[in-house]
Amino acid sequence: MNNCCRLSNVTKEYLYAFQEILDLMIQGMTEAELMDSISHNFIVQMIPHHRAAIEMSHNILNYTTNIPLQDIALQIISEQTKSIEDMERIVCGCSALQNTGKELSGYQCRMEEIMRTMFDAMGSACVVNDVNVDFMRQMIPHHLGAVRMSELTLKYCICRELVPILTAIITSQKRGIMQMQRLLRCMGC
Repeated sequence: MNNCCRLSNVTKEYLYAFQEILDLMIQGMTEAELMDSISHNFIVQMIPHHRAAIEMSHNILNYTTNIPLQDIALQIISEQTKSIEDMERIVCGCSALQNTGKELSGYQCRMEEIMRTMFDAMGSACVVNDVNVDFMRQMIPHHLGAVRMSELTLKYCICRELVPILTAIITSQKRGIMQMQRLLRCMGC
């Protein structure tokens, strides 16, 4: 994290919890058991991504008094909990659809690039002594990563049950990015 000023104890507590969640997300996504199925691989890497967003949202809810940000965090919790449930419901069937080695190699290479960019942006977001701003600066690249991973996956042969889930992720994450960017502007950031 890139500290831009002296931090309060509250901000330090928030950031400590955020870093723990980020580390677990990185571990879950990079150590996911991959198969010969892009559908399967997307699901097993996106579930820890979504779980992290849920935990990060719970974390900010412990500290924020900003009502619009509370609404955003609660929306993240609700939407990503449903998305996890949907992916867990279809993962076994989707895993049966296998892809060629060439498809898998191209997909995973690009997926790892997207994840690295997201991990770096989240971990190096400029930190100020305002947990509301910090959360949004960390969550925007998180959401952007989900959009990019979903758009990438839609370019390949995947199980049809996964398509509406990917579309919902793209729609909700883009909306969330716009809400947080608008709120940051209103806060003068």
